Amino acid sequence: MGVADLGLPVDVPSTALFTDHYELTMLQAALRAGTAGRRSVFEVFTRRLPDGRRYGVVAGTGRVLDAVENFRVDEGVLGFLRERRIVDQETLDWLADYRFNGDIWGYPEGEVYFPGSPIMRVEGSFAESVLLETVILSILNHDSAVAAAASRMSSAADGRGLIEMGARRTHELAAVAAARAAYIGGFTTTSDLAAGFRYDIPTVGTSAHAFTLLHDSERDAFRAQVESLGRGTTLLVDTFDVAEAVRVAVDIAGPELGAVRIDSGDLLLVAHRVRQQLDELGATRTKIVVTSDLDEYAIASLRAAPVDAYGVGTQLVTGSGHPTCSMVYKLVARAESADPKARLMPVAKKSVGGKTSIGGRKWAARRLDEHGVAEAEVVGTGPVPEELADRQLLVQLVKGGEVVAREPLDVARDRHAAARANLPLSATQLSRGEPVIPTEYMTGRATERG
Repeated sequence: MGVADLGLPVDVPSTALFTDHYELTMLQAALRAGTAGRRSVFEVFTRRLPDGRRYGVVAGTGRVLDAVENFRVDEGVLGFLRERRIVDQETLDWLADYRFNGDIWGYPEGEVYFPGSPIMRVEGSFAESVLLETVILSILNHDSAVAAAASRMSSAADGRGLIEMGARRTHELAAVAAARAAYIGGFTTTSDLAAGFRYDIPTVGTSAHAFTLLHDSERDAFRAQVESLGRGTTLLVDTFDVAEAVRVAVDIAGPELGAVRIDSGDLLLVAHRVRQQLDELGATRTKIVVTSDLDEYAIASLRAAPVDAYGVGTQLVTGSGHPTCSMVYKLVARAESADPKARLMPVAKKSVGGKTSIGGRKWAARRLDEHGVAEAEVVGTGPVPEELADRQLLVQLVKGGEVVAREPLDVARDRHAAARANLPLSATQLSRGEPVIPTEYMTGRATERG
């Protein structure tokens, strides 16, 4: 049994009310009209990437699978819906037996995506599929935003350690999801114990300024920490005077001191001075960890500094300025009738203002150049061209209501590293720019670049 099966307190008993009111009013009206059973295809996609981003990162897929399995309408939920008169008795009776029995396909977690990519495809009756819209978007929009920020920070860190420490800057349950998404995006550890417990992410942490201030002197605080946690601990050295703190830290722990943490000041200048002082004191293997409201730009600016690891909080868990990916969940095809054999017909909203969509069940593939580097995201309807058959991106996640693609978190993390490495080098530039590869649409024989 894995940690995901333990029924931990960070879980909720049901995801059935993680939805918008209008999902249920649509359900009621469709049941009344006799259209609720029509086979339908919904797709999750985004029309554009957040301003300046070169690629997106799919994260939250595993949590979506959990949410679909936990979408159960128990007596408490039914009582709430009945008391508030949100839906009629016919709809309540239908909801009482709700189970998603359809199919879900999607980009595997950790994969990159671009505007128009069919990130997830949900197929089933209209009734069973429309109810999942809000919870799917809630998870994917949040987790993918954090993972994208984490990926940019990971690129900027250039192989140095990254500690997720944003739990105190967001909702307590969002913090657990954020730590998971950050790990997929390239972070190595988290400070959040619930994330470690729920997802087996490595956790780290030593002490804050309060611990130093608790004691009669900095020396007393350092001695207490070293005696308790060992010489390999990380000592926080910027409570008073950094140079004096480093001297005292090495005096107490010796050259075996694990690391020092700097949380304020001119981090570039202070890191250089601390490295020089540590080396002079013989602590050549003692590492330097920096924190203090970092983002990908601050991390990149410290690339020339002798920093071994970065701790990131606020900017990470809020998507570094882009807390959502603007993903939508749209009906793209539906059957002509409730007959299970009825033909699927493409449907699409017609609108102005950039909210148009393309009808039809879609496939997606990534075309590579002669060097094996991605050069286009190809999205189409109908037959998949032979030359793209082995480059398709969607995999089946749920079949007949049963999850078929649950995987360890490290698999998604490794997949992201590989997917990012397969993009053009400009993907990791932090300067503003367009998506690093274009999206091309294929309908029939026509190809259109978006």
